[in-house]
Amino acid sequence: MNVERIVRIVAGFFVLLSLSLGVEASPIFHNVNWLWFTAFVGLNLFQSGFTKFCPLDTILKKLGVPSSGGAACS
Repeated sequence: MNVERIVRIVAGFFVLLSLSLGVEASPIFHNVNWLWFTAFVGLNLFQSGFTKFCPLDTILKKLGVPSSGGAACS
């Protein structure tokens, strides 16, 4: 598994989890403020599309996870 796939998996998981915790209709609803985390993940993905800077990408590369050479966080 490479960096780009892990970034996509983690971002998708965070969005789904924070929506589950922040939407009142969810069975695991905790607080509506979890939706701010969803917005943070979305904004990070958006900015990384332009800047090609992704904090998780940097962390994974330092941990030795191989990169496929594609755009990070896309």
